[in-house]
Amino acid sequence: MRTLQFVELFVLSYKHTMTFIKVTELLAHPTTAQATLSLPFELRQKSRLKARLDSGEEVGLMLPRGHVLRGGDCLKAETGLIIELKAARETVTTATAPDPLTLQRACYHLGNRHVPLQIAEHWIRYLEDHVLDDMARSLGLTLTHEQAPFEPEAGAYHQQHHEHQHSHKHHHG
Repeated sequence: MRTLQFVELFVLSYKHTMTFIKVTELLAHPTTAQATLSLPFELRQKSRLKARLDSGEEVGLMLPRGHVLRGGDCLKAETGLIIELKAARETVTTATAPDPLTLQRACYHLGNRHVPLQIAEHWIRYLEDHVLDDMARSLGLTLTHEQAPFEPEAGAYHQQHHEHQHSHKHHHG
């Protein structure tokens, strides 16, 4: 009986310390948000975590597994609060090349190392790493270290927010 009282007391005291907003849903489409949550790439890969909204309130993310959160995603709390996710500024290397072929070669070599990579038309970006910086310089890239949001490619096997739509038929033989 004494153990049961202890457990009940523990649960009651635990419930009183749980004053965070429970976020359980990733909305399929962006909508008007009442709050924002800025997270670095490392934390946007987690489905369970405690964080603070940009306004300071504590939230607990308890989202379905298997989804990397992206800047612009909207989350819904059990209270009905809609939260827009922001890609936090973090230390990254942004690399440019003198020509498209040099940039393509760098993407190939970084991809072979399974490095999360953000790819734009005239630059690539990765989380700062001095070993990768040395390799990128040796390939002919010009590097800039900066604080910027990091939104790497999802990868061929993790297509998110993109539907595969086209008019031709697939023929498998």
